[in-house]
Amino acid sequence: MSTQPPYQWPAPPPQGYAYGPPPLNGFALASLLVGLLCFPPLGIVFGIVALVQIGKKGERGKVLAVLGLVVSVLMSGVLVLGAARAADTFFARAGAMGAAEPYEDVEGELADLGELAVGSCFNVPGGDLLDENPFVYRIACSRVHDAEVTFARALDGTRFPGEEELKESSAEDCWRAQDAYAMDTWALPPYAEMFYFAPSRERWEGGDRLLVCVIGTAEQEHRGSLRKDAGVLAPDQVAFLRAMNAADLALGHAPDAEVDEALEEYRAWAREMDGVLAAESRMLDGATAARPQVAGPAGVQRERVEAARQEWRRAAEAKTGDGFMKAWDRALAELPVAPEKALRGAYGLSTTVPEWLEEPQGDASGGPSVERVSA
Repeated sequence: MSTQPPYQWPAPPPQGYAYGPPPLNGFALASLLVGLLCFPPLGIVFGIVALVQIGKKGERGKVLAVLGLVVSVLMSGVLVLGAARAADTFFARAGAMGAAEPYEDVEGELADLGELAVGSCFNVPGGDLLDENPFVYRIACSRVHDAEVTFARALDGTRFPGEEELKESSAEDCWRAQDAYAMDTWALPPYAEMFYFAPSRERWEGGDRLLVCVIGTAEQEHRGSLRKDAGVLAPDQVAFLRAMNAADLALGHAPDAEVDEALEEYRAWAREMDGVLAAESRMLDGATAARPQVAGPAGVQRERVEAARQEWRRAAEAKTGDGFMKAWDRALAELPVAPEKALRGAYGLSTTVPEWLEEPQGDASGGPSVERVSA
């Protein structure tokens, strides 16, 4: 009797399949494509179906199905987060438009900040201009309003510059914009302040690049536009105010560090001051052409400017912090307010001395205290 084992036939392939590698599961590929390009929640469903079918039928595509499932889950999370933020904004604005507290008493028409153009006036709930992303209610400038737009544009660049860098550049841009919009700075009411709305890192990454600069007047009831730019003023008034505002802006560029710790920065600033005062001196030298009555006050102011320039040049060459401070104090003392007030009157401009000029401008121990403040 033979002990040879019976012939063993090879195991048949899974039912319905021919010999060769098993086919790729269609749901595995669909999961990845749908999760990336279309509707991520559906990609999750396709990924699960693909894994079940692959386990039962022995099809290829398990790695693809897992990848599609992971991508679909992540993209669904992003979708849900974006929808939640959009819903929060929608319901908040819907509540405001539905006259829900605390916005029912705000005068004006609800608008997006990006809809406001230069010259637009608006109100905000509670007059709070420190809110980074406020509800704004556009209103005619002839009515009581909290703020007036002086500048609005999208910032350049794709990389977020950083909180401090963005704060500094925004403040600089907005001071320049305000000086161009309301050139006669002495005509601004004492309660007027500069504010700006710049994108946070989160909003920047979401595509928001909008910088909006405003003159805030929420501290008191204010009616009427504060606009007094080159389109309103006479050419010689514009030339005069540009020179004066440039000097004021440069004065605000003093370094933040102590003089002894950053003497070279202070010396560079002193050279900047000498430069802007040289431009002011040249403007004053030719100021009598359009207004003969300006000749006397312009001559006095020019003498004071040249004396101040001499002290700024000494400051730029100072070898010690103490030497710089003394030259700084003397430079400021050479430019008293009275000659500038007389000159502004000769130009037909405001002669109301601003509060920030009435404060002590400096002393030998602490230096100048004049500072332009941004919100």
